[in-house]
Amino acid sequence: MPRTALLLMDLQLNHVAHTPDDYLPHAVRALGTARAAGVPVIHVALRLRPGHLDAHPRNKIFGSLPSHLFTADDPGAAIHPDVAPAKGEIVVHKNRVSAFSGNNLQQILAVQDIDHLVLAGIATGGIVLSTALQAADLEYRVTVLSDACADPDTALHHTLVNDVLSRRGEVTTVEEWADSLNAAS
Repeated sequence: MPRTALLLMDLQLNHVAHTPDDYLPHAVRALGTARAAGVPVIHVALRLRPGHLDAHPRNKIFGSLPSHLFTADDPGAAIHPDVAPAKGEIVVHKNRVSAFSGNNLQQILAVQDIDHLVLAGIATGGIVLSTALQAADLEYRVTVLSDACADPDTALHHTLVNDVLSRRGEVTTVEEWADSLNAAS
């Protein structure tokens, strides 16, 4: 039987520090909602090799990062403790913008017969957008939790969730998603 998974993406200390103060409680609620409903949770985090040997200088996003950031030794690359993985939850590391980049996420989803991805993360114009587009192209159902996504550019966030992402899947709030899970049980 196909199932749903929540992808919590780039909720790392370095990223959370650049979100509005009211953002994190929405991500925490999404995580709690998934756990309470038995929805598998997959944490996705950016991790680059020491010295950023896997980030070409031409890459506008990753090539300009200081070489100590988002490596295994970077304390700021840790997943925020309020949304830290519980025992048994999968953590997937990526090395580009999309959650599918540089890892076996697609294989993990296939083995668990997951066909519906619920997305939450930072930034809407980065991992959320790229993952939603790739997931839709890979034939996954996509739901974006608009209030559990954030972007440093609030106007861009608004445009993406209202005008772009809604064309590729469903856009809803954490509360609306929780209500739909409760109604289905």
